[in-house]
Amino acid sequence: MKKSVMKVKKIKLALEEVKHVSKGAGNSETSKKEIEAAQDKNLSFEDIKEFRKAITPKRIELLHITRKMKPKSINELVRLLERDVKSVLTDIHLLENLGLIYLNRNTEGRKEVIPIVDYGMINLEIVV
Repeated sequence: MKKSVMKVKKIKLALEEVKHVSKGAGNSETSKKEIEAAQDKNLSFEDIKEFRKAITPKRIELLHITRKMKPKSINELVRLLERDVKSVLTDIHLLENLGLIYLNRNTEGRKEVIPIVDYGMINLEIVV
């Protein structure tokens, strides 16, 4: 029987400049290798206040629903979350910039944007 391995997103909380993951993550040209490389990089915040501002309960719920329900579009995610489109889009763009969610932009047919969360845990490391 094959053992399942859960992917982990690493976040480091330290007194330093905010570091973002690869700018390539999330665009239509992003390959699976680029996404995996971006996931291997640590994401850092200046302090706990900045972390709390970025990683809110609503955004954690968005990540969870995206991973578990695998919506086929942003509109489907909005319906699943029962939130307004504007606030969901704001959260998605922030999470995408942080490398916590990826957007697969379908350029053929109906131009759907599919949100992707392909890790199951966020590992928070606090530097003292």
